[in-house]
Amino acid sequence: MVRHQSNSVSGLNIAYIGGGSRGWAWGFMTDIACDEQISGTVRLYDIDHEAAQRNKTIGEKISAHPDAKSHWNFEMADNLKTALTGADFVVISILPGTFREMRSDVHLPERVGVYQPVGDTVGPGGFMRAMRTVPMFVEIGQAIRDYAPDAWVINYTNPMTLCIRTLYEVFPQIKAFGCCHEVFGTQHLLTVMLEDAGIAKGVKRQDIYTTVVGINHFTWFTRASWKGMDLMPLYAEFAKKYAGGYTKGLDNNWMNNSFACAHRVKFDLFNRYGAIAAAGDRHLAEFMPPWYTRNPETVKEWLFALTSVDWREADLRARLKRSDDLISGAESISLKTSGEEGHLLIKALLGLGDLISNVNIPNMGQIENLPKGSVVEANALFGYDRIEPIHAGKIPENILPLIARHVYNQENTLRAAMTCDRKLAFTTFMNDPQMGAVTPADGEALFKDMLVNQRSYLPTAWFE
Repeated sequence: MVRHQSNSVSGLNIAYIGGGSRGWAWGFMTDIACDEQISGTVRLYDIDHEAAQRNKTIGEKISAHPDAKSHWNFEMADNLKTALTGADFVVISILPGTFREMRSDVHLPERVGVYQPVGDTVGPGGFMRAMRTVPMFVEIGQAIRDYAPDAWVINYTNPMTLCIRTLYEVFPQIKAFGCCHEVFGTQHLLTVMLEDAGIAKGVKRQDIYTTVVGINHFTWFTRASWKGMDLMPLYAEFAKKYAGGYTKGLDNNWMNNSFACAHRVKFDLFNRYGAIAAAGDRHLAEFMPPWYTRNPETVKEWLFALTSVDWREADLRARLKRSDDLISGAESISLKTSGEEGHLLIKALLGLGDLISNVNIPNMGQIENLPKGSVVEANALFGYDRIEPIHAGKIPENILPLIARHVYNQENTLRAAMTCDRKLAFTTFMNDPQMGAVTPADGEALFKDMLVNQRSYLPTAWFE
């Protein structure tokens, strides 16, 4: 890594692990190409070597675009050692398993009346995804320890909390953090609120200051302000006014979009608990008892959607087609940036300007009433070679039990995955709020069937 001037850094080495799903990788490659302050080499590693090769080709096209502001070299790596050796930064964006395992995660629990809008973080689907993801992150963490111990590690993979927790369990000195954009959507909602109230138009989400507390996909704002104005009373009015859902700007077919919502779950949680739930409704609903997910009809009433694996498979086919078109030239390369902050955080860590953002890292006291060492999501200051957590205080006492239950479940999930402890695994599986109406007998049968469906990705000790 070579710093030419105080306002630019060249010669960076970035290892990109995964990215075969293409969306995240393309966005990241575009973001760095559009930033004139950083340049270097990206080494792409994916167990799907063809996917990595295609990403290399697209990355080269992005970098060669006449409007690109910096030049990047793209190389393929055949193994983790080659990818990681000499890396200044490591980006992890993998899909743990295939759609076959994901179909089991998301849809098999429907036989006992558990409907999961996402199924990748908590609930029976999130638990099983963790069982196969933890061993993968053990391998990645050990490789980082051995080949890139000083690198900063950015994770985008879900279940986010357990991915970061596993990396620190394997390599306590690792410099890893998790990025998630769910908070951004709720910050944007606050700008919409300001316009709806006739206070201001065109406010950027970055202009809103929020105190973030919680865990990934179950974050809350305990304070929010804009130009010194306390936004909590205004949000109380907004949530009451649109308790039935905020649908402005959504077309008549918005329910066909698996990621769209009318924020009705957010508003309901605020009206019940007095803090702003700060993630998409489909994620928030999964952390609660099945108030919002009792059946597909209930989901529809709350104006969000169940993201089926059929939809995901169709979406992948569309992205594969787009990959073909980008490579062949049938679709022109666009330098539209992603809106993610990953490259901005890299710049801050390089000393190119401090930045405050929400981040998933071990709790060092930034959230007073959650266990030290558990991975939490809160704000932190990113600066030259450092992340300094910003003290967020305590989670409100009425919300704390909701979050703490998941924190302890996630710790037990990690232990079960690391030790192949079936008894601990099953009790943790059943302790999720989504499983509250499932009988132990039905739960045990579901657990066994879902575990078998992960067999290709689990240590043999699970089945001895």
